[in-house]
Amino acid sequence: MLTYDVQIHAIRDLGRGRRPHQLRWRVGKNPHSATFATFPLADGRRAELLTAMRKGEQFETETGLPASEFRKLNQVSWFAHAKEYAEAKWTRSSAKNRATRADALATLTEALVTDRRGKPDRRVLRRALSCWAFNFSEHLAEPPEEITSALAWVTKKSIPLVHLDDSENVRLGLEAIARLMDGSVAADTTLTRKRMVFNNALRYAVERRRLPSNPLQFVDWTPPATSDEIDFRWVPSPAQGRALLDAAGQVSARGRHLRAFYGCILYAATRPAEATNLRLVDCSLPKSGWGELVLGSSSPRVGSRWTDDGQSHEERGLKRRARNATREVPIPPVLVQLIREHIDAYGVAEDGRLFRAARGGRLLTKETAAVWKRAREIALTPKELKTKLAEVPYSCRHTAVSGWLAAGVDQTEVARRAGHSVAVLLRFYAKVINGRQERANGLIERFLDGEEPAA
Repeated sequence: MLTYDVQIHAIRDLGRGRRPHQLRWRVGKNPHSATFATFPLADGRRAELLTAMRKGEQFETETGLPASEFRKLNQVSWFAHAKEYAEAKWTRSSAKNRATRADALATLTEALVTDRRGKPDRRVLRRALSCWAFNFSEHLAEPPEEITSALAWVTKKSIPLVHLDDSENVRLGLEAIARLMDGSVAADTTLTRKRMVFNNALRYAVERRRLPSNPLQFVDWTPPATSDEIDFRWVPSPAQGRALLDAAGQVSARGRHLRAFYGCILYAATRPAEATNLRLVDCSLPKSGWGELVLGSSSPRVGSRWTDDGQSHEERGLKRRARNATREVPIPPVLVQLIREHIDAYGVAEDGRLFRAARGGRLLTKETAAVWKRAREIALTPKELKTKLAEVPYSCRHTAVSGWLAAGVDQTEVARRAGHSVAVLLRFYAKVINGRQERANGLIERFLDGEEPAA
């Protein structure tokens, strides 16, 4: 910790040993001392400490050094520090978090260089950083020559970590994470995620005593304007969603197998990775009326280079939940019937999963995407096909959540069923919620007029 509370004492003659002249000083509550062979050496060091005090420099409490000396003592490059930080976090991180962290650190590291002379091809450099420099998998292959060359360049060019005490260098990093590789503005969620990684890496620098404090907290920076609100022009209506499910059944045998998979997204607002991991034991499917899904895990595809077992999918808990947490989602009769028909036609996998790949095994994203593309061609008009309407199966999740809100379901309950926080729900679905204001105002007005609320 840095402080201005410093007191420097006179030099004492210990009268013994090879270094009899002792300089003592106090930083905060911590006493410090150093011994010297001659009085001039001790006096010279005392003069250096006094000069630092007169310049208004803070001192570091644990080492007793002026801040400038403390930073030089702990000087490493940003790249070396970022690699150490990523490795320290590796073991206890999910595969998805590993990949996300590596992407953020790659973006920052590309920007935080002394100059760009001799810079490798940008895509090669980004791949070298995200897939090799910040990846500590035991399954990682030897990098090709172009990757090795790119890493040698960034090792040479990376700025010293202490230069991040300069707000302009912090701004360079912030501007980098605010843009995508094509120069377009990054989404709020992307910027927030990468800024969190930047902040945590700087906090780790403070923990390792490489920086006196986190410089990010002192930088007044406004990100480019963007919005996380969903563009509801491209969210399918319930009727369009049903048409897409029917169209999937017309595509092929794979499409018929996947109708219930898409139905889980459309009617229960599951994330595709949650539907992929859905098992028979997770389903309550009465012959009539509403049923229930108990979502307890997901299997996102993150790539084999990020997982511990070298598999392309990672078995993990629900998003932003503890590993053993579950989420109960009531499902309407239409989805109950769809899943019952699916089980009657296809049974379940040996591990109880409802949905599987064409050759068995885990359902692949490329299969669900390919069938969905064909279904769009059948269900949508030529004009609609040229737009982003229902571009991916995930669009149906927006249909479900916005539909619950439009139907008047309490926002807290919608957030719970969707696996969101209420804050995230309000940010993404603001247009739907705002559209309910007139009805809400009418209800409040009738209450104020003394009318009994409808049962």
